[in-house]
Amino acid sequence: MTLDAWLVLGILAVGIVLFITELLRVDIVALGVVVALMLTGVLTPAEAISGFSNTAVITIVALFVVGGAVLQTGLAGMIGRRILAIAGTDEKKLTIVLILAVALLSSIMSDTGTVAVLLPAIVILARSAKLSASKLLIPLAYGSLLGGAMTLIGTPPNIIVSELLQETGYQPFTFFSYTPMGLVLVAMGVVYMLTVGRKLLPARQKPLAEPALESTAELVERYRLPDNVFRLRVRLWSRLIGKTLAAAHLGDQYHLTVLEILRREEPRPALRIVRPRHGQNGHVPQIKRRVVVPEAETILENDDVLIVQGEASNVGHAAAVWSLGVQAATAVEELDPHISDEVGVAEVLLPPRSALLGRTLVETRFSQAYGLKVLGINTAVGQGELNVRDRKLQFGDTLLVQGRWQDIVALRERRRDFVVMGQPEAMICAPKRSKALLAGGVLLVMLVLMIGEVLPLVTVALAAGLLMILSGCLTMDEAYQAIDWKSVVLIAGMIPMSIALEKVGLISLAAAGLVDVFGPSGPLAIMAGLFLLTSVFTQFISNTATAVVVAPVALAAAETLGVQPHAFLMAVAIAASMAFATPVASPSNTLVMGAGSYRFGDYIKVGVPLIALALLAVLVVLPVLYPF
Repeated sequence: MTLDAWLVLGILAVGIVLFITELLRVDIVALGVVVALMLTGVLTPAEAISGFSNTAVITIVALFVVGGAVLQTGLAGMIGRRILAIAGTDEKKLTIVLILAVALLSSIMSDTGTVAVLLPAIVILARSAKLSASKLLIPLAYGSLLGGAMTLIGTPPNIIVSELLQETGYQPFTFFSYTPMGLVLVAMGVVYMLTVGRKLLPARQKPLAEPALESTAELVERYRLPDNVFRLRVRLWSRLIGKTLAAAHLGDQYHLTVLEILRREEPRPALRIVRPRHGQNGHVPQIKRRVVVPEAETILENDDVLIVQGEASNVGHAAAVWSLGVQAATAVEELDPHISDEVGVAEVLLPPRSALLGRTLVETRFSQAYGLKVLGINTAVGQGELNVRDRKLQFGDTLLVQGRWQDIVALRERRRDFVVMGQPEAMICAPKRSKALLAGGVLLVMLVLMIGEVLPLVTVALAAGLLMILSGCLTMDEAYQAIDWKSVVLIAGMIPMSIALEKVGLISLAAAGLVDVFGPSGPLAIMAGLFLLTSVFTQFISNTATAVVVAPVALAAAETLGVQPHAFLMAVAIAASMAFATPVASPSNTLVMGAGSYRFGDYIKVGVPLIALALLAVLVVLPVLYPF
């Protein structure tokens, strides 16, 4: 091999190690790959950044926006819960309907989004049916992965291999090219989960760390927050009027946490003596207030009500200094006004490798770093800790955090440090339900155009994303938030790696080696080797990164044998979705881990046989659909 080939192989090896160990974020690793390929001179700058203009990447970005609109309007939740409503309480029937429902939804939208939407409904169904949630949540996750293999837009690897075919002069896959194979896989998954899988799944009636789905009120009650929460009203003569929240020093000097600010919708009328006005029922009409998210630069106004958490003595001290009225929050309902579509509370578990262990919340600067406030801590032994500031965090501690939902969701991306427990009911409420039918219409038109191949895939996806924004299904800011930028950068950063592998001859070398080893046994053996290679890598690194690297090898192997490459490439795309054997193989697996109280070994025990069955199905069906 040449020096350039060794350099590329070294960069790829380092990248894979970093992907597996998660020492760095995957998008940082992908950018590092791009920079390394430029610095070594293997690729020109234009070649190295070509991934960011790749049509597959742009299509995936647009589909994230469409999926975000479907979630924002509650359309996905409405469809999913309506389908599940027919399942009843029988475990077998529930399993069948569950897998079919999640597979249907994940075939046209994000696997992760589908699981996130249906997870609360599944936990509630399990409770009402007196079933263990652990019997249903792995089928939920696996069903979403199987459903992703049903259509062209079901998962990014499907799009990537289709684009590779088109770029190399072959007929690309159409919208329903994956459907026959996908239907076989879904049917196989249902049968497996009703028989062997059902016996392998654990039946844990009591979760390990109480991760069961709870409403906001239940969470607040369990942490006994009302005894520690007060309402401070900014009086007319208070010196805080016109000052920022930072200037009040409620946190650093008085050890109080401002959870919310309730502000009059209309300014307070001028001070004058009037008789109170009464409504028809004889009661004084209540003052309408809107919620203001507390930030350091928030300027306080007359008659603002600050919902704060802290010790009564500290509350009294702050009230005396700043001339504030004090009222204790004596019921759970006192916290409900500041739980909304924008703001809420959730539980976060600290895993064994968390960087927060052994440090206090003050030392971690938790509020500044993550934009969230810690309301309480449950220790591993289940005892509530109300004084959270000076306690050193330990493995198994569960933090009750409060803040914007977007910041809570962002913790999911920091899997090394946090595990967000379940899905609080308030978290899945859709702020734009009135736009659900409109979003459904745009989605339907997009699917019709894709199926009919009237326009290129990227054109249709971009147009649908733009229509979702222009129609108000989501704002431009929400569209940016809906895009999984980490995945986008990962894909765009790894595409140059496939270019480099091709340029230095490693693709041809790998294909020749594959043919030498498996060639004597025929194309079927090579396809099996490609499937196994892809499925092993996808258990530890991104399925998209795996597809980007392995797909060119599959294409080269087919060309070396002189056979059509479609079966090989579809086998690679499908194997990239068979991320069943580890909880970190897919975000879908990670999402259900806490709510189902699963251990790492549960995924291996249930997932490996399913991968073997998928391999068998691929070897039987694909040669029929795409003869060699």
